[in-house]
Amino acid sequence: MKCAVHTDVDATGYCRNCGKALCPACTREVRGALYCETCLSGMVTTPPGQGARGAKDFHPAMALGLGFIPGLGAVYNGEYVKALIHVLIFGGLIAAQSSDMPDAYHAFLGIALGCFYFYMPIEAYRTAKAKEAGELAPAPLLGGAGERRPIGAIILVALGVFLLLANFGLLQWDWLARAWPAGLVILGVWLLVDKLKKNA
Repeated sequence: MKCAVHTDVDATGYCRNCGKALCPACTREVRGALYCETCLSGMVTTPPGQGARGAKDFHPAMALGLGFIPGLGAVYNGEYVKALIHVLIFGGLIAAQSSDMPDAYHAFLGIALGCFYFYMPIEAYRTAKAKEAGELAPAPLLGGAGERRPIGAIILVALGVFLLLANFGLLQWDWLARAWPAGLVILGVWLLVDKLKKNA
């Protein structure tokens, strides 16, 4: 993917606020989070209550309650790209549940759906709490180092590939039923390596 500003340069990150793809020259890093210059200057120069929402306009309890409706908690916090990603992931998991597959996979997808359903309000609450305190939004629950990676996009791509292979009958359910825990091992190793790199 190319940078939204310098269209001939490869993007290396995404703005946390607007989701715009950015090259190294366009990124501004603040506490491990990446922002474009436009969003960062808007956050710095806009006084609370003038134009943008001020810190007192964010209520964590309201964000928590709205977070149980897919995408609405992120919309309340002004994070529209995140809201769209939440809706797409939630819809993808629902679509996977309604597809024709063995009961074991329905159980696994049901657990994933439940976890993601409760992740959304928690994420909305954490973000609103940080904005209420006048701080930048906290890093995702998967860890601060993951901020450089489009986690939502990765989940959507993986879910889409899974459903596409299932629709064309290319998944062998017998070996997948035995091998799926390897995904948990890979995720755990990835998070561990990320943490060690951050502490190094």
